[in-house]
Amino acid sequence: MSDQEVGQVRRFWEGLGLPGLVDVHTHFMPERVLRKVWAYFDALGPLTGGVEWPITYRHEEDERAELLRRFGVRAFTAMLYPHKAGMAQWLNDWAVDFARRTPDCLHTSTLFPEPGVETYVRRAVEAGARVFKAHVQVGAYDPADELLDPAWGVLAEAGTPVVVHCGSGPAPGKHTGPEPIARVLARHPRLRLVVAHLGMPEYEDFLDLAERYGEVRLDTTMAFTDFSERLAPFPRRALPRLADLGDRVLLGTDFPNIPYPYLHQLHALERLELGDAWLRGVCHDNAARLFGLPESRPSQGSPGSPGNQESRESRESRES
Repeated sequence: MSDQEVGQVRRFWEGLGLPGLVDVHTHFMPERVLRKVWAYFDALGPLTGGVEWPITYRHEEDERAELLRRFGVRAFTAMLYPHKAGMAQWLNDWAVDFARRTPDCLHTSTLFPEPGVETYVRRAVEAGARVFKAHVQVGAYDPADELLDPAWGVLAEAGTPVVVHCGSGPAPGKHTGPEPIARVLARHPRLRLVVAHLGMPEYEDFLDLAERYGEVRLDTTMAFTDFSERLAPFPRRALPRLADLGDRVLLGTDFPNIPYPYLHQLHALERLELGDAWLRGVCHDNAARLFGLPESRPSQGSPGSPGNQESRESRESRES
């Protein structure tokens, strides 16, 4: 990747007065698994909605991690997920080793509705897992399955965040959409769920859940990009609600499995014109607070308030 893109990404967060970025939705997994994921995207399978999806950062593992560091990503995740029973524990074992050799990666684990899930989820938490990934679409399971109920309880009690792909984008599944995960939250209202992709395309339904449950958060993965706006545009009438939830919106990108440059996700958020304080929260401080990382300097106005700071574009235009 060019030094030019690296420089542009760094200028983005430096201009906000941030020490870097925190990206809660990046993918690292065993190489043979990741290669199969890439092959699936290349084949335009049904779970991609048949949409052409070129992988922008098709690099080796070390190169991908180093590129995130060059971008200035201070902490990232290894969003890994099983598609069948008997796979989650093996992925979790791999993730322990990956976290050990990649200290800026938040130790990530996963789960699947199967006998023994409570045991290995508890073991992962005790081993230092800081975030879990659940992929309802790929796993094709009901998140409210009784087998998962004790595991959700463990995670709620531990306060461990769970990034969950439960929206119906890019293609609906049997158990995607707001209703199945709402049943989980009704049983475990303190569960720290991070809804991936802002719940695309059921954005407003997932905003409802975030407004109802104080521990529900949303990640920005692929939202507002030109790619996603063509397929599932975010309703502009809902932008004030997103602004009001500014302290519970987290930067996610889907790196490396994105069909455009990393910088485009950042620019897509900036052009919403929700203000610099909102951007600071989304791109760094909200996740830093959630994971106990140092936050950036205090800013004027809260991220979710209408009185937050004007955007850089507006300020620079006024000062020129």
